[in-house]
Amino acid sequence: MKTHYKAAAIAATAWLAASAPAMAQSIDERVNEIFANSTGWFVNFIFSPFPGTTFPWIVAWLVIAATIFTVYFGLIQFRAFPHSIALVKGDYSDPNDAGEVSHFQALATALSGTVGLGNIAGVAVAIGIGGPGATFWMILAGLMGMASKFTECTLGVKYRNEYEDGTVSGGPMYYMTKGFAERGIPGGKAMAILFSIFCILGALGGGNMFQANQAHAQLTNVIGDYPGWITGVIFAGIVFAVIVGGLKSIAKVTEKVVPIMGVMYVVTALVILLMNANMIGWAFGQIFEGAFTGLGVAGGMVGALIQGFKRAAFSNEAGVGSAAIAHSAVRTKEPITEGFVSLLEPFIDTVVICTMTALVIIITGQLVSDPETGLYLLNEGGSAIQTVDGNSGVALTSAAFSSAFGWFKYVLAIAVILFAFSTMISWSYYGLKAWTFLFGEGKTTELVFKVIFCIFVVIGAAASLGPVIDFSDAAIFAMAVVNIVALYLLMPIVKRELDSYLSRLKSGEIRKFH
Repeated sequence: MKTHYKAAAIAATAWLAASAPAMAQSIDERVNEIFANSTGWFVNFIFSPFPGTTFPWIVAWLVIAATIFTVYFGLIQFRAFPHSIALVKGDYSDPNDAGEVSHFQALATALSGTVGLGNIAGVAVAIGIGGPGATFWMILAGLMGMASKFTECTLGVKYRNEYEDGTVSGGPMYYMTKGFAERGIPGGKAMAILFSIFCILGALGGGNMFQANQAHAQLTNVIGDYPGWITGVIFAGIVFAVIVGGLKSIAKVTEKVVPIMGVMYVVTALVILLMNANMIGWAFGQIFEGAFTGLGVAGGMVGALIQGFKRAAFSNEAGVGSAAIAHSAVRTKEPITEGFVSLLEPFIDTVVICTMTALVIIITGQLVSDPETGLYLLNEGGSAIQTVDGNSGVALTSAAFSSAFGWFKYVLAIAVILFAFSTMISWSYYGLKAWTFLFGEGKTTELVFKVIFCIFVVIGAAASLGPVIDFSDAAIFAMAVVNIVALYLLMPIVKRELDSYLSRLKSGEIRKFH
């Protein structure tokens, strides 16, 4: 009898083993279908274009805000640039000020949340669709986005909560509640709750699962196929070890990882540009000509403009509010100083790194013009395919860099892993602060979120959750809808802080410490 049971058990086990992949796949597909059907309306709303165009209204929302802040603060991104550098160097840093991290650490933590896969693949997509001219509009939008970062990060520090143990909590949810109350504006608490919900969803998805999924994809491209959960478990273990130590632990990692990966990527780009120095002038000529003529782009100049603005808005997240959470932990008693430091973020992310990627792609000749349509195509292995999605974007960047250095695909894999890792640990902090705002401060509350976050790392690497990622990205930009309304209502407070600081700096009341 036992033999029959044993045989039956073995048969059942064998059946389960054989059918498990199909069952898992069907479960994934079912989950995707249910989730897409229930959240598709929200995703479509956030990323929907203006009628009769392909220009997403959320991009216009971000760019218009950046333009208003640029004018309102008198081109602050250019006026304050030298002083911003001095602050990052620590020239005005008082070690006795409240806060957890230095100006440089806060900048590195925030940069690790924005500098990432978008700089590698996103720029290629923008140029592939919008032509070289998209680069010009990308740079312009990045420069204006510096003013948005300045506004939100100043408010993040001004209205942060400072605790007896030296830790702080800040971000849009705090300046929405405290800042609105100060100005007698109703609805601050409701807006803060809505922002926090979107921030948590965005942190678990776009700032977590998407990163783990793409890191695993790049690893399999280099070393071959293997189960995604292995990547997920390894990543989750490393991420948990870092984030369980709090922001100081995160800052210590990001201040090393971000410069390393940034320098590695930029140096490779610089070497390629120096090898082709005689073509740099021509490349910029292509950028300017394409920006105003729309050469080789469906939709002409407007098509190039749309792609450039989209890339900048989706890359540096100016106006989204996420960076205000990281920058609010800085050691300073002058909120405006972190506004100055934060404006460097879109400059480094979009104006420097994205532009270098664009120049390499243009100069190495990986884009070819279709003689029949005039549109730009990806020249891969002698066959031209139109670059229209993230996958071909990665291929285009890889092909451009590898044309000079055949081993670059391995460097790119390392860069993608570092980008994904640094983005995950930064977004874990953003999500944590939104979580504690909703559920209260405390070790247990924080640990619950950190465990949940790491579970989602494994899920993201192991499964194909397209609709979840779409929803998470939509949640990140829904944060901008709520945040920018708050920035409009509170920007007079930032103006007051700015005028006060600049007058004291001019009079010598504010002096260097180093």
